[in-house]
Amino acid sequence: MNRVPVVSKEGKPLMPTKPSRARRWVKEGKAVGKWSDLGVYYFQLTTSPSAEEVQPIAVGVLPCKSYSGVGVQSAKCTLLQLHLILPFGRVKKRMETRAMLRRGRRGRRINRDDPFRQRNHRQCRFDNRKGHKIPPSIKASRQLELRTVMELAAIFPVTAIGYERVRADIDLSQRKRAKSGKGFSPVMTGQNWAISQMEKIAPVYVRHGWQKDGNGTSQLRTQLGLEKDQANKSIAKPETHAVDGVTLACGYFLKYVPFAGSNSYGYTHKGSVNVTPSPFKTITRPGAVKRGKEYGFFRRQLHFEVPDKSGVRKRKGGTITPFGLRIGDLVRAEKSGKVYIGYVGGFTDTQKTKNISVCDYTWKRIGQFAPSKVELIRRNNGLCVA
Repeated sequence: MNRVPVVSKEGKPLMPTKPSRARRWVKEGKAVGKWSDLGVYYFQLTTSPSAEEVQPIAVGVLPCKSYSGVGVQSAKCTLLQLHLILPFGRVKKRMETRAMLRRGRRGRRINRDDPFRQRNHRQCRFDNRKGHKIPPSIKASRQLELRTVMELAAIFPVTAIGYERVRADIDLSQRKRAKSGKGFSPVMTGQNWAISQMEKIAPVYVRHGWQKDGNGTSQLRTQLGLEKDQANKSIAKPETHAVDGVTLACGYFLKYVPFAGSNSYGYTHKGSVNVTPSPFKTITRPGAVKRGKEYGFFRRQLHFEVPDKSGVRKRKGGTITPFGLRIGDLVRAEKSGKVYIGYVGGFTDTQKTKNISVCDYTWKRIGQFAPSKVELIRRNNGLCVA
């Protein structure tokens, strides 16, 4: 019961249709097939549609620390499930490295023979203590979720967005220092920012995993008969995080309402929704951190290392290759009669060797290929799809 997205000639999302009908449109010249940045194949009409009425479609987002789940659901079927690998640890490591390098540059710039008040310290230029600051690692994760929802809203007529809010409390020592007696959590601040941005796309309804009134994610998942794998949540499969995204999306079609009968009363779920098998994809950003070492996508880092006595710095980073490709481009590579699909991860350009390194979506290198055997499919758009 799979459905494929359909957009109008002007790019307006329409109701998804059956693949057989979409293929017939292509044969008749009424539509063309395209790929979205999320790796979802959709069809764009070349003629005016017969009708533009749509049914409600909800998107569920489960934000977590390292992985997130997203589900797209209509009342009749599940349209898409996504597993997001968040850049939390990668951005955190980069911020620590940036701070270390900055301290080193400041230490080399200061003349310690001068009195302290006359040293070359940078003066305060503006008041940067505004409050409600979002750490870069948390903001990068929320931005990836927001980017995903924006890409989904471009091909699906999204009616509402379900978002699970995490309640994070600070410890007692921080609570004592707070003037108002209330804590400040960067996690909750990041979620509030994400909700405010998603409200520009569609109305957002919030759920809590710990709710016990029938509207909680866990209780709603049990009501739908869905199972979640709690053993290893790092595995990219629908049962780890995407299942909660589908559950949150189904919450738009189910309401927990009171009832009263002749011999009983209480609360029950009212509504109808059908959860079906659907396409599953894994989304992440280019680059990875493996065994504490940074790999992949980073721009030119001129001050990464201290220059030697000649004043020449070692080349570090860069996104452009000498072969017309960029780091993160989706390419088709061939070697020994086999064809591979991957992302440009680096290159070697010496007098003896000229190769292009191709990686998969986890930034694990597939192999090194000659530039003449590498063909560009799509330019880097900041996303890697399994």
